[in-house]
Amino acid sequence: MFNLIVGTGALTMPKAFATAGWLVSLVLLMFLGFMSYMTTTFVMEAMAAANAQLRWKRMEKHKVCDDDDDSSSGVSDSDVLLQDGYERSETRPILSVQRRTSPNIFEITERVEMGQMASMFFNKVGVNLFYFCLIIYLYGDLAIYAAAVPVSLMQVTCVTGNHSCSVGDSMKYNDTDKCWRSIRRIDAYRLYLAAFTLLLGPFTFFNVQKTKYLQIMTSLMRWIAFVIMIILALIHISEGKGEGHPPLAQLSGIRNLFGVCVYSFMCQHSLPSLITPISRKQHVNKLVLLDYVLILGFYSLLSFTAIFCFRNETLMDMYTLNFTNCQLVNVAFIRYFLGLFPVFTISTNFPIIAVTLRNNWKTLFHREGGTYPWVVDRIVFPAITLIPPVLVAVCTHDLESLVGITGAYAGNGIQYIIPAFLAYYSRKDTQLVFGSSAVNKHLSPFRHTFWIGFVLIWGLSCFVFVTANIILSETKL
Repeated sequence: MFNLIVGTGALTMPKAFATAGWLVSLVLLMFLGFMSYMTTTFVMEAMAAANAQLRWKRMEKHKVCDDDDDSSSGVSDSDVLLQDGYERSETRPILSVQRRTSPNIFEITERVEMGQMASMFFNKVGVNLFYFCLIIYLYGDLAIYAAAVPVSLMQVTCVTGNHSCSVGDSMKYNDTDKCWRSIRRIDAYRLYLAAFTLLLGPFTFFNVQKTKYLQIMTSLMRWIAFVIMIILALIHISEGKGEGHPPLAQLSGIRNLFGVCVYSFMCQHSLPSLITPISRKQHVNKLVLLDYVLILGFYSLLSFTAIFCFRNETLMDMYTLNFTNCQLVNVAFIRYFLGLFPVFTISTNFPIIAVTLRNNWKTLFHREGGTYPWVVDRIVFPAITLIPPVLVAVCTHDLESLVGITGAYAGNGIQYIIPAFLAYYSRKDTQLVFGSSAVNKHLSPFRHTFWIGFVLIWGLSCFVFVTANIILSETKL
């Protein structure tokens, strides 16, 4: 879970901290971490309820089959009685099942993805809205990845071509500045984007499997990079060379900070794969809480060392690029390793996210018993997965805004709205099927309905605030 949450979003957090002010950023980061933990417990509760319903339906199916075998005499009204009994079992409390298996009925033993939970607890409109929100979020993810790799390559190679070192504290570059001879920086960015698309885009048309060792390698690289950045910033500050003087609060930066923080705490859509394999789940809520406390401390350490080490105007959208400066890092290997770090890690995640998005498109339009034509399955779905994020990356490489908008809109839905509705409707279904005496052993600590209402109001308020802020900003421009 720690590795899943601490990803690309963390690299854009220092710039968002500097823009919004350190005090506002710290308060908002802590509050959004708390909200994310709350909705994580909602998803785990819904997973337990979904497991209980699947287990109960299998029991009922076996019971019906056994009754059908016993009543093979062919009496004319037996089928009617059997069907009537099965229909009534859909709504009555299953007291006999509760007595036999009450300790284990809510055990999370089967992986139930969020899409399957949405199908179990939501109506058709709710399921479609869930997939729409998830698809928009994955599109934002891919657009961020498609822009981050060319930006890193452009910053490292372009500046190296003109100077002995890369990004300097006093040096700001425009897209129209020269990169190599007659080629501008924006042209170099688009060339790298084209190469990135041609190299990794074809993976969208196939399946990505057996990535275990690749993921271990990228996780190791990520931790080495983060530890090096924190240590270098601390050394720079301890030597009295820190140049950062961040403000306490700056309201104009809250919009992007909110989106970046939501994006940086995102894990709800992957919880089924993380929680289900855990053998002992008695204290899973406490383990998750410990994870969030550690992540909160890590984000705070990374961001505070950054904003006091570098001046606000010199902090890059991709924090690793600040360490390609000779005055800060005099070892060439470390400069190149940190500058190109996003290239290695993001390049391994891009195909996995692309295949996930393609499969969600297929699920959204799937009809029971139907199959797609070869052209639709192998060409159309991969194409609509790959083309939109690449077009977004062609139009803009403002990573802070991409992360902020993705987190503030689609991330808002996945992290707040959907888990709250899953918890609400899973509780209703559990009470209807199992009766009011059944207790979900993985019930969220925030079990009162007030918390669900609070999350929904917060999510809606954030949506309105971010939208109004964008409109007002554009009006001023």
